[in-house]
Amino acid sequence: ETGADFETFDILEDEEVRQGLKEYSDWPTYPQLYVNGELVGGCDIVLEMASDGSLKETVAGAVAKSKEALHARLKALINKAPATVFIKGSRDEPRCGFSRRVVAALAETGADFETFDILEDEEVRQGLKEYSDWPTYPQLYVKGELVGGCDIILEMAADGSLKETLTAA
Repeated sequence: ETGADFETFDILEDEEVRQGLKEYSDWPTYPQLYVNGELVGGCDIVLEMASDGSLKETVAGAVAKSKEALHARLKALINKAPATVFIKGSRDEPRCGFSRRVVAALAETGADFETFDILEDEEVRQGLKEYSDWPTYPQLYVKGELVGGCDIILEMAADGSLKETLTAA
């Protein structure tokens, strides 16, 4: 009813988790609802919160806090180096043709750049699309600003502006 995404865990599938979570939470019964890693409560509490509207507020607040944390993390990653490209794979082993072409174009400039493997971090992979309002990868950032994706980078490489942009970084 809150409209929030959530996951479930079947405690009947893992007795160690079933018993350990009771001790961890100091809560003897199930279900147990956790929001951002914090115990909210069991069935009675959750149902009461749902009826008085506080469950929706709690979940919405947690989602907003989580988005803020992700945006701060993305901003830090984007600004970690003067030039960072988010690709599938690594600089040494690009894992798709678009990433391979972009890495080659960037390397050809002789400028320093960092890579981030989006296949290793689903939160970054999905979050950066929203953050940048750019739906595809690779994504090149110079001085914290989105330059563009594969087509733009390759056009810039062809006309020489990619080297200028990277050496100015």
